[in-house]
Amino acid sequence: MRNIYCVVCTFFLLAFFSCTREYRTTVTSPDGKIKVETGIEEGKPFYKIEKGDKKIIEKSFLGFILKGNDAFNKDFIIKNTEFKSFSEKWTQPWGEETTVDNTYNEMTLRIAEKSGKKRELSIVFRVFNDGVGFRYVFPKQPNLNDFTIMDEVTEFALVGNPQTWSIPTNHTNYFEHLYKKAPVTSLDTVCTPLTMQVNDSLYLAIHEANLTDYAGLNLTPKQGSSTLKADLTPWSTGEKVFAKTPFQTPWRTIIIARNPGDLMLSRLMLNLNEPSKITDTSWIQPGRYIGIWWGMHMEAYTWKQGPKHGATTANAMRYIDFAAKHGFSGVLVEGWNYGWDGDWSKDGTHFNFTKAYPDYDLAKVTEYAAKNHVKIIGHNETGGATKNYEAQLDSAFALYSKLGISCVKTGYVNPLLDHKEQHASQYGVRHYRKVIETAARYKIMIDNHEPMMPTGLQRTYPNLMSQEGVRGQEYDAWSPDGGNPPEHTTIIPFTRGLAGPMDFTPGTFKFENPVLPKTHVHTTLAKQLALAVVLFSPLQMASDMIENYEGNPAFEFITSCPTNWAKTVIPEAAIGDYLLVARKDRKSNNWFVGGITDENARKLSLSLSFLDKDKKYKAKLYRDGKGADYKTNPYPVDIEEIEVSSSSTLQLNLAPGGGIAIAITRE
Repeated sequence: MRNIYCVVCTFFLLAFFSCTREYRTTVTSPDGKIKVETGIEEGKPFYKIEKGDKKIIEKSFLGFILKGNDAFNKDFIIKNTEFKSFSEKWTQPWGEETTVDNTYNEMTLRIAEKSGKKRELSIVFRVFNDGVGFRYVFPKQPNLNDFTIMDEVTEFALVGNPQTWSIPTNHTNYFEHLYKKAPVTSLDTVCTPLTMQVNDSLYLAIHEANLTDYAGLNLTPKQGSSTLKADLTPWSTGEKVFAKTPFQTPWRTIIIARNPGDLMLSRLMLNLNEPSKITDTSWIQPGRYIGIWWGMHMEAYTWKQGPKHGATTANAMRYIDFAAKHGFSGVLVEGWNYGWDGDWSKDGTHFNFTKAYPDYDLAKVTEYAAKNHVKIIGHNETGGATKNYEAQLDSAFALYSKLGISCVKTGYVNPLLDHKEQHASQYGVRHYRKVIETAARYKIMIDNHEPMMPTGLQRTYPNLMSQEGVRGQEYDAWSPDGGNPPEHTTIIPFTRGLAGPMDFTPGTFKFENPVLPKTHVHTTLAKQLALAVVLFSPLQMASDMIENYEGNPAFEFITSCPTNWAKTVIPEAAIGDYLLVARKDRKSNNWFVGGITDENARKLSLSLSFLDKDKKYKAKLYRDGKGADYKTNPYPVDIEEIEVSSSSTLQLNLAPGGGIAIAITRE
């Protein structure tokens, strides 16, 4: 159901105003609480943001430096401004809720150079009730055709010195780093989303939306101030973006929230992406799967050929049997194809994406899976050799489509693509888009590892199901620092999670590590269950080897918990400390709750007011058991079933590094 209204009015400014020292104009959010003011000062375009009587962003300047030290950020006058209002409700084929409200007021500032080439530029601002997005538009024009961006000088002049949660750009591969809390003035160049707390009732997150044929955004503090400046990921030759008019940049996004939960519930980034280009989305199916994967990390199996090769026909069929028995939607098989022998991470050009190893009968495995109503998830590790992968895309995806493989996990384990370009550069952005678009033509879903940072493209291409770009659970298997600390999963929903679904792969049940005894999962078992709800991904893998699930009563929560939701509620949250998430199943009236804490034990109250009134429910609670502690005793789980209603309030006791998982069924 769509309810759309649109009002457009244009104000043509007299030359008198264009020539004055400063001209300002404003646009507000639909509820009137957020105000964006923009204009020209001394020939330089700027913007400001306020919420109520509080300054959010102080005067911040805009523009570019083009190749040849060509300053495209000054000597501007305003030609005109255009205002528009828009509202709709659109339906997601999958997501954290079924329907998204997309209501905003828009202002387009059209400017031109006062002298010289008199080139034109537009800056579009969209103001929502939960924040602001703005982008640059380069119109087709006589004096600007092909051009090269050397620097984007967009500023975010923050008020005060807010605390931030960030990861450094220049010391991180694949965005896989631990987020650290620090004041904005102490930051190095950092990746986005950059999340910050200004005060107890004001939280911000700066990121981007609809990253198309452009360079990924980073942020650098200007020395001696709280002003952040855009810092684009460059090509190996130093240029940032090669472009041709007409051209538009990604949206720069600022979520403005009262509390951490509202950050998670913002859909501003999705709303700034284009509607789906896939008309028939019936083949796009979320689900929870298992995989021949954790065993490689535990060195029970190998990716390469040999006596411990994991991707054999027999082993795959064994995993298929387990998936069918417990209702999993699919099985991921890694290491099935030629290219894993030798040091593939240094040379990925030997990967063949259609030729299976002799001990893996691809056709037989996929046929067996289909008979058991299970899908095989293909795996395409590239070693960062994108040219080799692109040369095989059509032949590989055509084969997978023929065999019924409707989902592929891609990987790019190499700090540089083709030993040259960064993942978040324009080069990388172009490659990832090509893979997604090609996959869509063959009705194949993508789970992208070692990606560019997500920017909401799943609205336009909903076959882009999930992405990594996060320090995931695999670090609990092989990281020399011992694994992810307990607070890690209480931070990433408010940082990386704001960018889009995370393929973190929770669900490890056996914490002992025969390979690296000092590296292991730093949670309780109950917290592993809770992460199935807390960390959103429409395709989510239960990470452990299937042997470790057999006979454990807690496994029932994993097999019963969906991955596609009709509604999401955040009852309690404190970044880096604790988080409660409640989600309603899209296919039933059932709710699932996940609660997690950091290294500290917690007592939390959970009101069930989100349940339907005058209805009876049964809640099955998976609590940290007596003496549970992530360091010394992670396994105890107490399972209890009680009757609840919308008037119930549950008292929750979370162990150190612990959690709670609740399945609530309507009677």
